[in-house]
Amino acid sequence: MFALATLIWGTVAFLVGIIVALELAAPSVNMGFDLITFGRLRPLHTNAAIFAFAGNAIFTAVYYSTQRLCRARMWSDKLSRLHFWGWQLIILSAALTLPFGITQGKEYAELEWPIDIAIAVVWVGFFGVNFFMTLATRRERHMYVTLWFYIATIVTVALLHVFNNLVVPIGLFKSYSIYAGVQDAFMQWWYGHNAVAFFLTTPFLGLMYYFLPKAANRPIYSYKLSILHFWSLVFLYIWAGPHHLHYTALPQWASTLGMLFSIMLWMPSWGGMINGLLTLRGVWQKVTSDPVLKFFVVGITFYGMSTFEGPVLSIKSVNALSHYTDWTIAHVHAGALGWNGFMTFGMLYWLLPRLFQTQLYSTKLANLHFWLGTVGILLYIFPIYVAGLTQGLMWRAITETGQLAYPNFVETVRVLIPLYWIRVTGGLVYLSGSLLLGYNFFQTWKTRPAVYEEVVHSAPPLERHYDDDPAPKSDLTGVLEIAKSIDVFEKLNWHRRWERLPRVMTIWVIISVVVASLFEIIPTFLIRSNVPTIATVTPYTPLELAGRDIYVAEGCYNCHSQMIRPILSETKRYGEYSKPGEFVYDHPFQWGSRRIGPDLAREGGQRSNLWHLIHFRDPALMTNGSIMPPYQWLEQRTLNFKTIPDRVWAASYLGAPYTRALDDSIAMAKEQAKAIADDIEKQKGPSGLEDKQVIALIAYMQRLGTDIYKTPAAPKKTESTEPPPAADKTAQK
Repeated sequence: MFALATLIWGTVAFLVGIIVALELAAPSVNMGFDLITFGRLRPLHTNAAIFAFAGNAIFTAVYYSTQRLCRARMWSDKLSRLHFWGWQLIILSAALTLPFGITQGKEYAELEWPIDIAIAVVWVGFFGVNFFMTLATRRERHMYVTLWFYIATIVTVALLHVFNNLVVPIGLFKSYSIYAGVQDAFMQWWYGHNAVAFFLTTPFLGLMYYFLPKAANRPIYSYKLSILHFWSLVFLYIWAGPHHLHYTALPQWASTLGMLFSIMLWMPSWGGMINGLLTLRGVWQKVTSDPVLKFFVVGITFYGMSTFEGPVLSIKSVNALSHYTDWTIAHVHAGALGWNGFMTFGMLYWLLPRLFQTQLYSTKLANLHFWLGTVGILLYIFPIYVAGLTQGLMWRAITETGQLAYPNFVETVRVLIPLYWIRVTGGLVYLSGSLLLGYNFFQTWKTRPAVYEEVVHSAPPLERHYDDDPAPKSDLTGVLEIAKSIDVFEKLNWHRRWERLPRVMTIWVIISVVVASLFEIIPTFLIRSNVPTIATVTPYTPLELAGRDIYVAEGCYNCHSQMIRPILSETKRYGEYSKPGEFVYDHPFQWGSRRIGPDLAREGGQRSNLWHLIHFRDPALMTNGSIMPPYQWLEQRTLNFKTIPDRVWAASYLGAPYTRALDDSIAMAKEQAKAIADDIEKQKGPSGLEDKQVIALIAYMQRLGTDIYKTPAAPKKTESTEPPPAADKTAQK
């Protein structure tokens, strides 16, 4: 069931990814339809690829390998079924909410709080309990390395998911993160980076350690190397998240620490790659004819490439160039399509004959799938690597006179369009390969026997008491006692004992993850100097708060950043660099991770209200060459003022010092909306817009980045909930 779900959701994820890529190359593909704009579809694509495709692949591997490694059936068939159907319903919920703008606005954590609760119940209550109870009732005392990686995955993903998704709900489909600004950014990338680590890496390494030796009919190359690989990843990975936030408002010590641990991850990751590839020693001739081994070899190679490139991208000087560019997108897709995709395809081709007790329908089609997939990946990632380098270099280019060589952001966009078309072609080739897998899957299923042979394997229950082998002694002579102790330690008998004790193994994983997390989280949250107070920064007005929620719902953070780094080219292009204290009322933070469009951190006051109105209606009319889709429906849909008091209450609960707005938020919002609508009408724009969604969004856009240019008022006269005055243009210049 999980194998079939993997195939179906993988095809969906690839198809949605192609549509998203096509919208960058040809924005008119959107046809002005709000449900399929880039900002709404991109989260659907990422969630489908990660949680639907990779997630079901993980469960396929876990359910198949765990029972055989434990010599025991899964503890509860009922929990297994609840897990399967629960997870599919979660995926369907994502597909039915994200296109409608129901989102938390945080990458890889977009799903709203009811779905988050469902994920926690299914992951921990159904999947986790079933797995750990199977370990407890296993009939094989020794736990193979694959099970270690599964333990780390289940425990760590649960911790990451719960603590990153703590929110204050204001309705069934809306909530605000309890974290704000710098702290929210830290928590998000603590989660985001380690979701890649413990959802897209460790379970697939468990898959590798089980299915690769099976396919090659060879034992894993090095048991000692597998121990080093596992514990190094568990101890190091959790520290590395902050490297995603170099040169942002995050404290430099945190991002530097993330960089150091990212660099340290390189060698153990390559140790795992080497362990996998050297498992094939003596059987490399089989790789030429066996499509399963082909997929595994290339998949492991992509793992090595990604785990080398990741540490390189974490280096500050490299990150200054690569961040916000398509280089990061290429890196992510190389890992997802090459590592996760190919390991999944290899596993499925190995499983099909065994699940259906027949021969694979066509090895030739499987080999063709391999070549289509390989060519598709290369066509997909190479143009995006070029696009990323092009963006980074053009954005940073400075003339001999000290001015920006390409002052108009759209100049870079125009250059990238041919590269986006090549990317679409690569995606189509990759998708065609997965369709071949689907055909092979179906035809293999059709040739299954009328009645499956039920092969029963039995093993006696484990005895409750077990006497460990005597501790080994050192064979060294004429050396210090400490040298003998090291020699005994290196024999790893102590680890062999752990491998018989799932509780001990789990506790050490939890300790490793929690200690590393708290070491970074506690200083970030408790040291006030990390987020210095700015006297002129005040909460959003009720209308701006509603406008910000529209910004989040439309997925604008997928294309725009709100973080100006202290880099010359950025301050020249966008203005004063961003300060930590500017974001204390941002729930969630909206710094973004990609610039398909320009940064918006200092957008407030830069353009007229009418300009923004026309820009939302037809972006290309205001910026020739823009690939932003039109948002004309914002001008047509009525703003629900009745929901504003709940938004204001939640913001107040989270620390915003509102006074009048708590009791009079609707009147204040309507007053500010009328002022903006009147201003648009005075500029010969349309009339009657004071109750439209676009007015709220314009109010939010005009507020961005203006607080730091205001003159601090006397404390007794400060009114934090009134609409802010226009930005001081002299200060901006």
